[in-house]
Amino acid sequence: MGRTLEIKDELSAAELRALAAREKANRVARRMLAVANALEGMSRAAAARAAGMDRQALRDAVVRYNAEGLAGLYDRPTPGRPQALTEAELARLSERILRGPDPETDGVSSWTLPDLCRWIEEHFDKRLPPQSLSRILRREGFSRQKTRPTHPKTDEKAQRRFEKGGSKRHWRAPPRPIPASG
Repeated sequence: MGRTLEIKDELSAAELRALAAREKANRVARRMLAVANALEGMSRAAAARAAGMDRQALRDAVVRYNAEGLAGLYDRPTPGRPQALTEAELARLSERILRGPDPETDGVSSWTLPDLCRWIEEHFDKRLPPQSLSRILRREGFSRQKTRPTHPKTDEKAQRRFEKGGSKRHWRAPPRPIPASG
């Protein structure tokens, strides 16, 4: 026969059930219900079965609940995959993007994702697909938009006059006729 597991009675079983009813994360709600069942005196196996988990999972939840309180019943974040580029590499890439390409050395007049991927491979010896680089650049605050090209013979004064309104007469829509009732 297994040993009894002491449960911290910080919250009552009714309070745990109320919190579980409002909880959006299903796994967390089940843990709360299982702890509430055990607080009410159910056996560990019956309390776990009623909450849809096995006895060991309930024991782990109770140990975490005793140690950390209600926060111990929530899932812990997973570490995830390591970043593709280090902070130093990101800083160097950002500086290079903001400076712009040199047509003579880089062979391009404006950066595209495949061009940046080639630059990264040459300088950092890392291969990135353009889709991954796009996510990295968006996360760093870059957009995909480029500056609009300007014609060398652009008349700046004419553009400023046009921006300020140009013609003083503004068009207005004619009033709509009101339909007669009847």
